[in-house]
Amino acid sequence: MGDDDTLRKVADEAFAVAAAEADEHVGVVARVTRDAPGALPGSGAGEVLLDATWGLADRRHGLAMTPRHRFATASGCKGFTALAVLSLVADGTLDLTTTARSLLRDDLPLVDDAVTVEHLLSHRSGIGEYLDDDADVSEYLMPVPVHALVDPEDYLPVLDGHPQAFAPGSGFAYCNGGFVVLSVLAQRAAGVPFHELVRTRVLEPAGTTSTGYPRSDALPGDAAVGYVRVDGQWRSNVHHLPVVGGGDGGAYTTTLDMERFWGALLGGRIVPQELVARMRRAPEGADDGDGYGLGLWLRDDDAVALEGMDTGVSFWSTHEPATGLTWTVAGTTADAAWPVVRALRETLAG
Repeated sequence: MGDDDTLRKVADEAFAVAAAEADEHVGVVARVTRDAPGALPGSGAGEVLLDATWGLADRRHGLAMTPRHRFATASGCKGFTALAVLSLVADGTLDLTTTARSLLRDDLPLVDDAVTVEHLLSHRSGIGEYLDDDADVSEYLMPVPVHALVDPEDYLPVLDGHPQAFAPGSGFAYCNGGFVVLSVLAQRAAGVPFHELVRTRVLEPAGTTSTGYPRSDALPGDAAVGYVRVDGQWRSNVHHLPVVGGGDGGAYTTTLDMERFWGALLGGRIVPQELVARMRRAPEGADDGDGYGLGLWLRDDDAVALEGMDTGVSFWSTHEPATGLTWTVAGTTADAAWPVVRALRETLAG
């Protein structure tokens, strides 16, 4: 375990790697705190081991990244979607065995009738994927104009036409489309818009006051802008991603809010502890190597994590109950955060 100076030195060196791959203006934020092993993070009582930033939050205006800037999470907010859905399980509106077909009705006919909420939450639904995660992030990947993607229902034409890849429950395949389907199911079942469900059932109970789904074409002044290099020039990612984040990604948050989130989740303040335990367990029959529960990545020693990467976004956040460590790293390009994540992981484990 490194002390403050050691972590800062390691992180500075890692940022230099990220800057060499992009330039010195690429924005990165990182925060590491340590509570007593088994204690819940987010109370403000933890020891701050690192609270650092590098580069710019906004290239156009030359604004430096600060520790309190909001940043995009890409797929990191699949955990929010999972919790919104599980809150509906908790109150009896949904069940883990509820089939997607019971709420989709005639929509998305290629989704197998046997696909359940649990299959979707665990990436074991086998439904066809609408987005190629391995594609070049500088490409314009969305098949419809991004300004048209605001509500989960707007995604139905995008999700349609992709054949089932395997029988539900028979394998694991990370699937963005599955979490968009979950957002459709949640708002249809609850009769409440998806973003309102997340706000009232996840973000407000967690006390995450700087987290939400702002429009990318109307970002608040404290939000870092994501960038991608196209034809040798840095451009914002506003034309690459849905204008409003949805079930599979796109929320903005802060390092402090992520600490509060982990504390609220693990403390049972968002959904009951029995559902928290279910989130932290791979589905029955799943290969342990899949490393995924319900909306959460599962790491060694009972640690949990959220991760996201997309055009102009890189994000990692984790809590380790055994060590009391909570740490979050985010960057303003698809690659910027990862050198810092790797360096901190190695140092904190040492």
